[in-house]
Amino acid sequence: MGSDKVLIGGSMSEASFNAAPFDVRYAYIHSQPAPSSAAYTASRCKDEWSGWWGCWGGTSTAPGNQVTWQDSVAAKATYQGKSRPQKYLWTWYSLRDLGDAAGEGDGPGEVKAINRTDLLTKYLNDYRFFLQKIGNSHDMIDLEPDFWGFARSLGNLHQVPAQVTASNSTDCASQENSASGLAQCLIHMAHTYAPNTAVGLHLSCFDWESNLQKCVKDYADLGAKNADFLATDVSDRDAGWYAQPAHGGSDHFWNDQKAATSLKFWKTMAESVGKPVVLWQIPVGNMAGNNTSGHFKDDKVDWFFGHMDQVADAHIAGLLFGAGWTEQTTPETDGGNLFNKTIAYHNSGGTPLK
Repeated sequence: MGSDKVLIGGSMSEASFNAAPFDVRYAYIHSQPAPSSAAYTASRCKDEWSGWWGCWGGTSTAPGNQVTWQDSVAAKATYQGKSRPQKYLWTWYSLRDLGDAAGEGDGPGEVKAINRTDLLTKYLNDYRFFLQKIGNSHDMIDLEPDFWGFARSLGNLHQVPAQVTASNSTDCASQENSASGLAQCLIHMAHTYAPNTAVGLHLSCFDWESNLQKCVKDYADLGAKNADFLATDVSDRDAGWYAQPAHGGSDHFWNDQKAATSLKFWKTMAESVGKPVVLWQIPVGNMAGNNTSGHFKDDKVDWFFGHMDQVADAHIAGLLFGAGWTEQTTPETDGGNLFNKTIAYHNSGGTPLK
């Protein structure tokens, strides 16, 4: 991914991206496919296309401009007045929306959408357009958080049906008509249309603590070894938010034992597919927070930066911090902790990958 050190990044404002020597910024692509195939060749977006990711930039620009523009901004990032280009990691999270289009919503039901040729054709056309907008940029793509976990819950991934060849005979005629074949199709398309971009399947093994070897087998079946990395998440909310009775009163704070268990999982998966892991959407809170909106406590930022040798030993290639929901602590509300930790890490020379 263009570095021999553990990368640091996240989701934050433009001013924050330039406030510390960050390496990576991330953003979601989360919408249903284009409402019309005409959108892919239109010179300007239309009001009625505004819900589609390709027209999030408004009607004054061409469809897909949001991707090319954000890539150009990242490439021009600075730190202390000097050029410091950053990579973009795009979290491609659109099968969730295809589930809505199929009338299934979130969960295992959304997997039914990939067995509908009409819907999967639109999805893969949209994905191709997205990749073409990336073009020769040096980006990263995190493919479909949660979805592979829902597909796993339905059994053998080679037997979960998907209309792959009928939906994209141009790029994926040789792929299996299954969830496994779809994963391979997405990886192949990324390498074809965005050749300088690293692509990774999202690691969604909801049962990993009790059934790690099934996770290993399933990601082998998905062909994760043919991708460039695995992406996964630590928690979608700050531990202090989860600890409140109104939010379930559960314990999401870390200790060394919890950390060791998670690191062992990520290391096992990295070694099983021969690719590094990128941790994404890591909670930003710290123990100085007061557990109010935007200031919830957590310990992940401090733990990771305090144990970078263990991070590297687990074959983790990137730590990407950001709020996974409203109310959570952000880099703008954490009292400068993430900025300070990132600056200190940079000044130390970084931690080599293993």
